[in-house]
Amino acid sequence: MASTRSTVVGSGSPALKWVLRLVVVGYLFFLVAWPTGLIARRTFEGGTQAFQDALSDPDVTHALKLSITVAIVAVLINLVFGVGMSLLLVRYEFPGKRVLSALIDLPLAVSPIVVGLALILVYNGRYGWFGPTLEDHGLQIVFAKPGMIMATAFVALPLVIREVVPVLEDMGDDQEQAANSLGANAWQTFWRITLPGIKWAVVYGVVLSLARSLGEFGAVKVVAGNVSGETTTAPVLVQQKYQNFEQQTAYAVSFILVAVAVVCLIVVALLRPKDHKTPAAAAAPQGEKA
Repeated sequence: MASTRSTVVGSGSPALKWVLRLVVVGYLFFLVAWPTGLIARRTFEGGTQAFQDALSDPDVTHALKLSITVAIVAVLINLVFGVGMSLLLVRYEFPGKRVLSALIDLPLAVSPIVVGLALILVYNGRYGWFGPTLEDHGLQIVFAKPGMIMATAFVALPLVIREVVPVLEDMGDDQEQAANSLGANAWQTFWRITLPGIKWAVVYGVVLSLARSLGEFGAVKVVAGNVSGETTTAPVLVQQKYQNFEQQTAYAVSFILVAVAVVCLIVVALLRPKDHKTPAAAAAPQGEKA
């Protein structure tokens, strides 16, 4: 059915096809490519030395290191829980499964500012639900690194799950049941059967989560406290530097964030065409040849 619809859509008039192409290209150019290109142009207007001088600022160095640390920890958390939730959603039936699936997409729908505010209400050390108890035991969540990691993990949570779930559904569970019938335990089945089948989906999810985590602004800004040299991440630093009329530094940090995101997308694009194929898609050319 999908191929029939694709054929019908693709059989439209050439004029309509070119109009659609122009609309899409124009939309992407004015909304994405041009603004992003201006960032690169402004970054290197003063030459590479100005770029290096901007990055030599201790606040910039600390902000970049903090963003990388927070992003890596958040991605590792989402990797573990993302794969676990994907297995739960695909391999098991239980009451409330559709509600759980909808909740996983909540970070894509709710404003990051709301996420940060919610974390403050729960984990604030003065009046939060758990904050006073946690701080009594020496663990500060809000206005510290743990809160920033939680906020970043929240906004990037669906990216791993939405990559892994379709692949798990396409794989089916026949091989896993066969392994279980031969005496393999749950860990052996996952490590030798399930993980090799979803490895590229996991890689895509991790790369996208890393790019999203490095650029997270709203939720982190609310829970971080934004103390220069302590709890200021790179995206927040961009805003501070720009508002303080240090545009060259703001452009330099913005360029780094854009460059990392572009590299992540290139990695995904290079891996996806040759390896991210469902079993049905992979078998289709052979069937056509026969």
